[in-house]
Amino acid sequence: MSTSLAALNHWVESVARLTQPEKIHWCDGTEAEYNSLVDLMLTTGDLIKLNEETHPNCYLHRSSPSDVARVEHLTFVCTSNKEDAGSNNHWMSPADAHAKMDELYAGCMRGRTMYVVPYCMGPIDSPLARCGVEITDSPYVVANMRIMTRMGEAALKRIEREGGFVKGLHSIGDLNPDRRFIMHFPEELSIQSFGSGYGGNALLGKKCHALRIASYQARTEGWLAEHMLIVGIENPQGETHYVAAAFPSACGKTNLAMLIPPEGYRQDGWKVWTIGDDICWMRPGADGRLYAINPEAGFFGVAPGTSVKTNASAMAMLNKDAIFTNVGLTADNQPWWEGLPEGVPVKDWQGRDYDKASGPAAHPNSRFTVSAKNCPSYSEKSEDPQGVPLSAIVFGGRRESLVPLVFEARNWTHGVLVGAAMASETTAAATGAVGVVRRDSMAMKPFAGYNFADYFSHWLSFDKPGANLPKIFHVNWFRKNSDGKFMWPGFGDNMRVLEWMLKRVTGQAHANETPIGLLPNSDDLNIDGLNMDVATLNQLLDVNHEAWYEEMEAIGEYLQSYGDRAPQALLAEQEKIARQLA
Repeated sequence: MSTSLAALNHWVESVARLTQPEKIHWCDGTEAEYNSLVDLMLTTGDLIKLNEETHPNCYLHRSSPSDVARVEHLTFVCTSNKEDAGSNNHWMSPADAHAKMDELYAGCMRGRTMYVVPYCMGPIDSPLARCGVEITDSPYVVANMRIMTRMGEAALKRIEREGGFVKGLHSIGDLNPDRRFIMHFPEELSIQSFGSGYGGNALLGKKCHALRIASYQARTEGWLAEHMLIVGIENPQGETHYVAAAFPSACGKTNLAMLIPPEGYRQDGWKVWTIGDDICWMRPGADGRLYAINPEAGFFGVAPGTSVKTNASAMAMLNKDAIFTNVGLTADNQPWWEGLPEGVPVKDWQGRDYDKASGPAAHPNSRFTVSAKNCPSYSEKSEDPQGVPLSAIVFGGRRESLVPLVFEARNWTHGVLVGAAMASETTAAATGAVGVVRRDSMAMKPFAGYNFADYFSHWLSFDKPGANLPKIFHVNWFRKNSDGKFMWPGFGDNMRVLEWMLKRVTGQAHANETPIGLLPNSDDLNIDGLNMDVATLNQLLDVNHEAWYEEMEAIGEYLQSYGDRAPQALLAEQEKIARQLA
């Protein structure tokens, strides 16, 4: 396979001259190609076949122990003007970045195959979708890109029709952490990654294209590229409302995207439909509503903590056609990770004999890659070219105190402030200390491809005459009591909070006005069948004015840290709330 598009041929030839591969393979995305890649990796030891009886067509990959997570400190946004990248990004000038990367890429694919991977982010015929081409020397990346994107011949045909595409160049290099960089060139719509084989650093369609580059594209073209799940909630009357929700990694995104309602809700006829668990592209429709697609075709989920109790839908899709990365192994070659109630690991994620004293069997950021169509709650609307209309947008983080279970923003500007001010305790998905509270606006701090102040202004720009925008909410499933125990059960019981939100959308539920937003009364939430007293629920819905005043002052300082570009409308909203709290 090759292409009739001169610009693509020219780029592939120039990369080949620089990297000097042994051969070039144009990927067609067929099952036969995938199977041949798997056979190759089984031969080289890059994949280990799992138990064919319990996990048919499933494989384990082990990455280098120094290559197990995103490397935010080595991830750069390379704009002509440093201010355009913003303080939320590490910046390098495009000239310096290209010089550094060209030096690393010189001859780096000698003796290797260079794979040319055309892909489409989003349904192949969707006007909301965007295409790219990743060049890589990693068959593991190709196999994952086939699961995670619409990859191959159909994508190439769309690229040839449109004439443009995002360029992504990746090489695993020598996996030396001191020679590892992920460079983004938003003005060129290109990505360069070297020295890592790990997910988000190497599957360039994912965070690199679908968030960092796409957020820049979205700003220029009038849409939004966000780090959000998309889920459909069908009520007993058969009406489905779609919700997009932003959470930092390991805060329950995949669990919410595949939520299984409590038994009482299921008996009443409530259903949940999964559109996506990680990324949401949305744009205004002719009716003023925001319409959303999931640009991905698969899930790249965190394994530890995933179980039948926490996410039965995820477990049901992981017993066939999946790739596991950095999990443990049982004696009969089944994948194992912390949080599974059954099975005993005999090998850890590095392939060593498992010894609890040496650390967990599965790396805390170990992953599974699987097609979205494997999910029991998969929605056919995932392939709708026009996307699904959003009724609500939800922000949420991991906060042990202060933030109540749920509150609603009064209007769009307040909602943008709620998203911009969002904070969460850090997790194992990013390198660095775990458990530190950091401000993570819209869960996009590592992923916005341009200055956060301009990004906030872009969000605000959607509130214009004729707009019929979703209501915005904030949730916190992680509040703890004085004994350090979680007060809210979470998981499927989050449906109780979603029900209140959707009743707010349709004007059927009550809310109390507070300085921070609109909150339910304890009797507005359905807690039938929950082992929870009203006193605990009241505590979950408590707003401590004094503590919130301090938080609002900190939010003001945070917004002002972006300097002159910080939107005045957000600063005014923050000052108004601070005055009310005082």
